[in-house]
Amino acid sequence: MSTTAPLPTALLDAATTDTAVGDDASEHPRTYMVRTLGCQMNVHDSEHMAGMLEQAGYTRASSQDEAANAADVVVINTCAVRENAANKLYGNLGQLAGIKATRPGMQIAVGGCLAQKDRGDIVAKAPWVDVVFGTHNLDALPVLLERARHNEAAQVEIAESLQVFPSTLPTKRESVYAGWVSISVGCNNTCTFCIVPHLRGKERDRRPGEILAEVEALVAAGAIEVTLLGQNVNSYGVEFGDRGAFAKLLRACGRIEGLERVRFTSPHPAAFTDDVIAAMAETPNVMPQLHMPLQSGSDRILRAMRRSYRSEKFLGILDRVRAVMPDASITTDIIVGFPGETEEDFAETMRVVEASRFSSAFIFQYSPRPGTPAATMDDQLPKAVVQERFERLLALQERIGSEEAGKQVGRTLEVLVAEGSGRKDGATHRLSGRAADNRLVHFGLTASSGLPDDGAAPRPGVDLTQAPATLEDPRLADVVPAGLPRPGDTVTVTVVKAAPHHLIAEPADAAGLVVRRTRSGDAWAAREKARLGGGEDEHSHGTPAPSGPVSLGLPTLRR
Repeated sequence: MSTTAPLPTALLDAATTDTAVGDDASEHPRTYMVRTLGCQMNVHDSEHMAGMLEQAGYTRASSQDEAANAADVVVINTCAVRENAANKLYGNLGQLAGIKATRPGMQIAVGGCLAQKDRGDIVAKAPWVDVVFGTHNLDALPVLLERARHNEAAQVEIAESLQVFPSTLPTKRESVYAGWVSISVGCNNTCTFCIVPHLRGKERDRRPGEILAEVEALVAAGAIEVTLLGQNVNSYGVEFGDRGAFAKLLRACGRIEGLERVRFTSPHPAAFTDDVIAAMAETPNVMPQLHMPLQSGSDRILRAMRRSYRSEKFLGILDRVRAVMPDASITTDIIVGFPGETEEDFAETMRVVEASRFSSAFIFQYSPRPGTPAATMDDQLPKAVVQERFERLLALQERIGSEEAGKQVGRTLEVLVAEGSGRKDGATHRLSGRAADNRLVHFGLTASSGLPDDGAAPRPGVDLTQAPATLEDPRLADVVPAGLPRPGDTVTVTVVKAAPHHLIAEPADAAGLVVRRTRSGDAWAAREKARLGGGEDEHSHGTPAPSGPVSLGLPTLRR
């Protein structure tokens, strides 16, 4: 669907070669920011949007400008899975309306699942939006922005099927040490509560060679962790007739030199097979972590949801995983208050959650999504009933999560240091990272979980929870002081305290924090030096994956 005519040939030629955006574009390059609402697939799609904008000549707005929404182009990548998605979108658009009124030339674009679903309704409700594009035509964003500027009118273009596989598009990755890699898009399941198949279409699988080439390119650029993405990763291969393809893909990732951590999300219990469990256990760089969506513990509700497994099969999968990976951290998704759910059904969910011993769970109150079968089912539950059950299940999972986390106290973990910080890291002088099982770990540089005292160890002299402010930051030195970690490095720590959603740790060695320097830490330092004007960034991860289609070019901004 498109509400606009194609660009005239003369304008298209200009757009793809030497388009000037404003008389002073050479002095003031237009800036952009991408705001992401939703799942990991959306996060990765946002990286493609950023990559296309940068290839077209835009530059990312500063962190201060992003916080103030003061970019020349603001892109909102939307989610439509839950009812509050629309509220979030229009709340964001309402804030942007006043800012746009004071910034001549500012443009607002809306993409993603809600854009695919609501289409022209977005411009009708928020006429200050310039561009609306869907999940199937991410590649159209730069052209639509230029067309909106030229025509001085909103451009709405929604493709009904995938135009270009997203992984072939330019990508501006948020992290130099970890990356997302899509192995498929779309979904062949027909869950009655889910609108994703309608918005992202039937499953389309990438060929293994293309996936592995992208992973190898990420590793060559400095990444040591990769997460394989799909709406249902363990059905990967069905499109080209190999039902064992996902297990083979995991094993192939295990043979990539320099790749230390492999994760994936999300599988479907109905298609989760023992060959995948074996591949996880036998491939050293596949992490002991599994996100396995339960949705409900009631077999009657699972049938109503069209989830083609039952609670005992689900529990059996967890038993087999733990038999070969005893320390695996297992997380889940659960919906409370599905139409027709009785107290007996809910009790079954509580039973299965108690038996599953999830390390954490994403618990959602059911919200009807127009266009899904569940939205028109009888016996929609009152909000008060759903809320009460939600609170009961949350309390149960918080107890279980706390108990499971408590088992980590005293253990020694290798933690991959994250960029950015926890909410309290600045006040506590701790850094944050992820253990092999993906648990969030906050750690200090000394046994006191604070910065080292003078004389005890090299004092950083900078706030390690923030990005470097100058090239004098010791993390950017040719020889980094001992005990001073960079994002992308790993540290060895001992857990001293546990909470349901994080662990607190101290250096495992009484002499101080043991840091393992990695290629990822080097890549982070190179990127930060380039950002501060101290060299070229060789780790942008900005090239498309191999085997992509031939491109006729994107509109670019004159420099």
